[in-house]
Amino acid sequence: MFKKFNFTGLLFIQWTWMELRLWVRRVVKWNLRKITGLCELQRIAYGETPGAARSSNIERSLMMSRSSEIQKLISYLDRAANEGRFSASKSSNDLIISKAVKAVMQIKLIKPSVHQQFVISLEKCIQQIWSYRQLLNDLESLRTTSYNSENSEHEEKLIKLWKSLRPNEELSDRISRQWQEIGFQGDDPKTDFRGMGILGLENLLYFAIDYPEAARHVLSRSNHPRLGYSFAIVGINLTSMAINLFRDGSAKYHIYNTCQFGSHIETFHKFYCYLFLEFDKFWLSEKPRDVMEFGKIRDRFEKKIRVELSDLKVQFKLNVAVETI
Repeated sequence: MFKKFNFTGLLFIQWTWMELRLWVRRVVKWNLRKITGLCELQRIAYGETPGAARSSNIERSLMMSRSSEIQKLISYLDRAANEGRFSASKSSNDLIISKAVKAVMQIKLIKPSVHQQFVISLEKCIQQIWSYRQLLNDLESLRTTSYNSENSEHEEKLIKLWKSLRPNEELSDRISRQWQEIGFQGDDPKTDFRGMGILGLENLLYFAIDYPEAARHVLSRSNHPRLGYSFAIVGINLTSMAINLFRDGSAKYHIYNTCQFGSHIETFHKFYCYLFLEFDKFWLSEKPRDVMEFGKIRDRFEKKIRVELSDLKVQFKLNVAVETI
């Protein structure tokens, strides 16, 4: 007879192991503080290179802190990000960040006059960490904003997308089969934005306006008689991939390495453009039999991107030569 598995015992062992690891970490931190005279945040700020190595470790240290004062500080910064205050004026940002740094200095008993470089480093890290959190809120707001044909701003952006991708071809009507020429499924594009909301349109429009030659080049390749794909639909699908990479934190290393003064909506748009250009190359290199292989190839592409994003030194850069094809 098989013995009944003791899940309670297993959970107790796991809990005990976690507690042991936390205890060891606290002991190591205490000893390092005694030896170096520096708290963990200082050791990270002085010991790690600027970018993902420094900001991600500062973030981890703050999140794992058992100090109630640090947790209150985190809540304060979270509220500021949720209220959109990191995208306000520079003076507003500086006030929030300086208040947070001052609080850390007081909690950790650090003298600003002695550790001026730590102040500068911590300011940059806080800006990167919480502007990223605010960006997530901004993205979700756009994603959940449905395309509304009664909204003149939405309609203007849609028409601008057509003109940017098809500058030499007049759109016969707002509802037209011509939309299928740039990869929408039917005569009215608004139905294709249901999943990603206005964010899907914003991404496509940014690509078409900021990198017009590259966007039109990719569009022409998407119309290949054998290896083609639906440009707009793929673009909206890549919006979904991009926002998932931001939500689960996979894009953090890239953002922390490339956005020294914090991230904003343009940061996401540029990341999206990079994905679109790379997907186009990946799709053609895979030589699919037909568009029905899209799901499989998309999954392979996402896996490739996730592996690259896991590198602490990762920086996705748009190739200038590609941009102006």
